Amino acid sequence: MMTGEREKQLMEAADLLLDARRTGAPIEDLPEALQPKDLDEAYALQDRIAEAYGEIGGWKIGAATAEATPVFAPMPLAWMAADGAVVGGVRRYRGLESEIAFLLGKNLPSKTTPYASEEVVSAIASCHPVIEVIESGLLDPLKAARLSMIGDLQMHGGFVYGPAVVDWQKIDFKTEHVSIAVDGMVRVERTGSNTSGDLMRLLPWLANEGSKRTGGLKAGQWVTTGSWTGVTSGDPGSAADVKFSAAGEVHLRFE
Repeated sequence: MMTGEREKQLMEAADLLLDARRTGAPIEDLPEALQPKDLDEAYALQDRIAEAYGEIGGWKIGAATAEATPVFAPMPLAWMAADGAVVGGVRRYRGLESEIAFLLGKNLPSKTTPYASEEVVSAIASCHPVIEVIESGLLDPLKAARLSMIGDLQMHGGFVYGPAVVDWQKIDFKTEHVSIAVDGMVRVERTGSNTSGDLMRLLPWLANEGSKRTGGLKAGQWVTTGSWTGVTSGDPGSAADVKFSAAGEVHLRFE
């Protein structure tokens, strides 16, 4: 159990990262004493940061390899927008990731008996192409301590979703092709490149192992399932276009 002193330190860490995000003045890393010591502390730090932005609109989840345990973070509802959105506010990093997300149509409350994969899939209302906007209070989140990066909402900074995909269940995600372009120039093209191996394993994991933290998934929440193209950089005023071969297109522009 976390001590009161440790909770105070994590609140201080959250305040540092929130201030860095809000002002656009990043820090290299959290002071060593304030860095999360394990994944539970990183998640506690995430929760404190997310609380400052209001209602949770969903979760981002991914895994570095097909064998790796997934990691996940809350996505504030206030940062979500539909296709073609102009993304403004304090922006410094302006990272872009091509993703596939699912909108839930049914509640998946916490329960003692694990959900079968089929039960979780049946709760999905629709599938969408997504651009996740990457932001951080850390100067270079990929060079900071890994738990600091995870604690800072896993670099989450925005979520723009494209139109629902018809017959998405027929898509073979292992052969799905994707490209991301910035200002009309294709930066990355890949095929079957979601690092989790089988992205459909992520939702049952979140509904089961993640439920102690989420309190259960809710109808109307989004779950996005990790990058297909790594992080691509945008600039002020630049436009981004993501095109999947079967899962559709999504577009945004930075203010």
